[in-house]
Amino acid sequence: MVYATRGPPPVDDRALLSVRDLSIRLSAVRGERLIVDRVSFDVGAERVALVGESGSGKSLTARALLGLLRRPLSVSAERLEFEDEDLRALTPARWADLRGSGMALILQDPRYALNPVLSIGRQMDEVLRIHQRMSGAERRDRTEAIMLAVGLAEPARIARAFPHELSGGMGQRVMLAMMLVNGPRLLIADEPTSSLDASLRDQVLELMTSLVEQRRMGLLLISHDLQQVARCCERVLVMYRGRIVDERRTQDLASAEHPYTRTLWSCRPGGRTYGTQLPVLVREADEQWETLS
Repeated sequence: MVYATRGPPPVDDRALLSVRDLSIRLSAVRGERLIVDRVSFDVGAERVALVGESGSGKSLTARALLGLLRRPLSVSAERLEFEDEDLRALTPARWADLRGSGMALILQDPRYALNPVLSIGRQMDEVLRIHQRMSGAERRDRTEAIMLAVGLAEPARIARAFPHELSGGMGQRVMLAMMLVNGPRLLIADEPTSSLDASLRDQVLELMTSLVEQRRMGLLLISHDLQQVARCCERVLVMYRGRIVDERRTQDLASAEHPYTRTLWSCRPGGRTYGTQLPVLVREADEQWETLS
């Protein structure tokens, strides 16, 4: 089956983030390589997943949205706006103000995202001092409130601790608290549960999505696990080799027609598939696919 192309999605006036024809290129001695190819999507006050296998361009796309890519990578876009502000024209000072207060990024592993030589309390305080005009007492009160909100029952003890003294689940909750403490409107989470064991993944995802919903924020969740994001997101963008090849509501994933989406949906191991061969994608046929972007 050949999948019909379509143009970029129409601009949604309610969107927090609007992306049109975002491309990322890598410059090297042997020439230029296109890594992300004309990606287009919107994210409003909703939960959207960007899903694909490793190397598909998901994390690079997330970092491009926050202006975090540097040479030899280059970013181009027909439209790249957050709350109607053109991200392509931001100064370094404006980027520093927007990251954390407007958009926030949660990374995969708190062991590498947190500063190992500073206490959690000092790192939280620094995040607030950058973006807020508050007294020390006000910053402590807000830090305690957000720690309690993410399920850290002993905020004073956690504030005195250093990153290496926290479990993986506690570290990820600290990261979530740190990213939410300034009240951003859009949270970008890049594989936020990949470093956690199975028993903690659902807990952290459920906490994250419930807080996003309570605060009426937008969420862009980067993941390789289509089954997992189907339980916590409303829409999914499926990425393959730097392109968005499918886009649909998560409730419609079981009936997806695109071969890559179908494979991602059905290849999850479990009790029913134990001892059987999981479906695989015949990549030699992928030249027949026409992307939705």
